[in-house]
Amino acid sequence: MSRPVIALVGRTNVGKSTLLNRVLGQRLAVVDDRPNVTRDRLIVPTSWSGRDIAMVDTGGWGMDTATELDAQVKRQAEIAMSQADVLVLVAAANDGVIASDIEAAKLVREAGKPCILVVNKVDHDQHHALVSEFYRLGIDAVIPVSALHNRGIREFMDTVVEKLPPAETEAPLQGDRIRLAIVGRPNAGKSTLLNAIVGDERAIVDSTPGTTRDPLDAELLWQGRRLVLVDTAGIRKRSRVDYGVDYFSVIRAIQAIERCDVALLVLDATEPATVQDVTIARYVRESGRGLILVVNKWDLVPPEYRDAHKDWMRRRLDFLSFVPVLHVSAKERRNVKTILQKAYEVWKARGQRLSRSTVDTAIREAIGRHAPPMVGTRRLDVVWAHQDESEPWKLVLHVNDPKLVPPTYTRYLEREMRRQFKYHGVPLLFEFVPAGRRPRRRQESEAR
Repeated sequence: MSRPVIALVGRTNVGKSTLLNRVLGQRLAVVDDRPNVTRDRLIVPTSWSGRDIAMVDTGGWGMDTATELDAQVKRQAEIAMSQADVLVLVAAANDGVIASDIEAAKLVREAGKPCILVVNKVDHDQHHALVSEFYRLGIDAVIPVSALHNRGIREFMDTVVEKLPPAETEAPLQGDRIRLAIVGRPNAGKSTLLNAIVGDERAIVDSTPGTTRDPLDAELLWQGRRLVLVDTAGIRKRSRVDYGVDYFSVIRAIQAIERCDVALLVLDATEPATVQDVTIARYVRESGRGLILVVNKWDLVPPEYRDAHKDWMRRRLDFLSFVPVLHVSAKERRNVKTILQKAYEVWKARGQRLSRSTVDTAIREAIGRHAPPMVGTRRLDVVWAHQDESEPWKLVLHVNDPKLVPPTYTRYLEREMRRQFKYHGVPLLFEFVPAGRRPRRRQESEAR
């Protein structure tokens, strides 16, 4: 299901980034006493009390927009409010209510969405007396917190969850319907690729980066199978693109990835794989979705440089060595039809079911070829292994102590299982749990 979006908004230097870092439990947003440190949007998927959410840290603004940068930061925050499901206005207790807070509160109220006023920097009990002044901003839910000292964070997030829209119930897909998400950076050619695959102008194509804002699904029948293509950049008409829209394409990409079976990550052959490409690829891998790298605009790479280009991409994305790479030209519709065949193969591999004895035997054979390393005076012992019932791309290993599993050995087991069962394009996930009594296996000889 799609993640609801929570936007942190407010004037400069009230602690929005510190609050986000506190909720996440790690330092992702840059924190500095100087104003306007946060300019670009930081969009982070997380969860609280069983609800998956996406939190957006916006840049702060003041009433004066003397520079173009100030105006852009303010505009991005306004876009964040238009995209969000819940708005969190952050103010600072030690500053009291100032003109910029009043302006921000007015914008939040006019958005007509569930909102919370967080009064930050209530670092001591004596500071609680400062909170009462903020009720005059006209927002009912007022919560004092200290992001620096971890005070009031649980109450704040519990209130956020209460204000979220009801969780969506995903309707089960009928038959072997395969959902493919087309994701990637703005202007990599996602809409053009969708049009080339579908064979008509189902999506609007524009050369402006970030043109697409809302997902646009296209259904087609391919070799007797129903496919759903989700262009995470699709819009319904051409329009002028406001600054900052491309940041929210990341949210749409995350939501599309979570709802898909296989993600088609579109890379621009004329530009090296960027940090954003790597970030999206890692998110696909961590979510357990199938993945194909589609290197678009291949016609623009001179033939004499193509081998070097492939070698560079292989080194740049070495953590995706298991992922198929297709070189295409969506504009000229070269090699495009191979995408659906490869996506079907990845989808089939991702959903393959293996008996418990098959998984258990394969793991034991891998251990026999290369035993786990010693950790101090102890060694990992795998008691039994099986596929997860609901997520077949996840393998559950019951072990004597999960702390004895080094990351290098997990990667070794992944390579062995991938080699034996042809998990091409499938990010295998391993879960190590403490072993109890080994269950008795019925008709094991038949399962073999």
